[in-house]
Amino acid sequence: MVMDKESGSSAETAKQTSAVNLKGNSGGMFRQLEIVVVVAFVIATLFTGWTEPGLLPGSLSEKLTSALTFQKLTPVPGAPTTTPRTAPRIGIVAGHSGNDSGAVCSDALGGTREVDINLNVASLVREKLIAQGYDVDLLAEFDPRLSDYKALALVSIHADSCEYVNDQATGFKVAAAISTKYPEQAQRLTSCLRNRYEAATGLPFHSGSVTGDMSNYHAFNEIDAFTPAAIIETGFMNLDHQILTENPDALANGITSGILCFVRNESIDATQVP
Repeated sequence: MVMDKESGSSAETAKQTSAVNLKGNSGGMFRQLEIVVVVAFVIATLFTGWTEPGLLPGSLSEKLTSALTFQKLTPVPGAPTTTPRTAPRIGIVAGHSGNDSGAVCSDALGGTREVDINLNVASLVREKLIAQGYDVDLLAEFDPRLSDYKALALVSIHADSCEYVNDQATGFKVAAAISTKYPEQAQRLTSCLRNRYEAATGLPFHSGSVTGDMSNYHAFNEIDAFTPAAIIETGFMNLDHQILTENPDALANGITSGILCFVRNESIDATQVP
């Protein structure tokens, strides 16, 4: 059968129109389906967030909890992650610990050993600094960690001889590390320690007995050259025996306050004792 040109053209146009309509309807249906799925997901998430797990069916509760936990623990590619920050570090050396007894008093003074005084005070200083939010290393005399040690500050704690010298052999002394890149920082640490320790203990500064051995203390040559460091002789074990053995907390307060004065850049003239 032969169709005329006009009727054939009309039939072809009708087919094309029908195809377009079907395609449009199909696209609309898929779009609507996508919206339904998204809405359902949002509702399910909100429902899970607001509903106690105990109110959900057992298997559903477990699956949803597992999915949400996985979502929380799985890092999102490209999203920033939090990096744990360590607290500022401070080093405290307990003089002679792990090595020898240091100075030793006669039996008349109970045979007190310097190392015991040093370790007791150093431990108290560490506790007080930790309570202020610092990360503190308690170091032995020849601690291997001293090699290239980096910190806000390093302080070595010692006590002076137990031999009677004269009535003026009382008080404390402080010396700064001379082998440092920034001697002014070490000097400021020393000044802070001197000011705060004297205020906390009432002991005088015995400047006449500061020796070269203190300024050239072995640990100063081992630590990182950028770490400010100082050494303190907390008192003479003879005339200052009572405060050294009976009131170590006062000594620790003075040293702690001196270190905080330095690391917090406090005014040295302002007397601040914990």
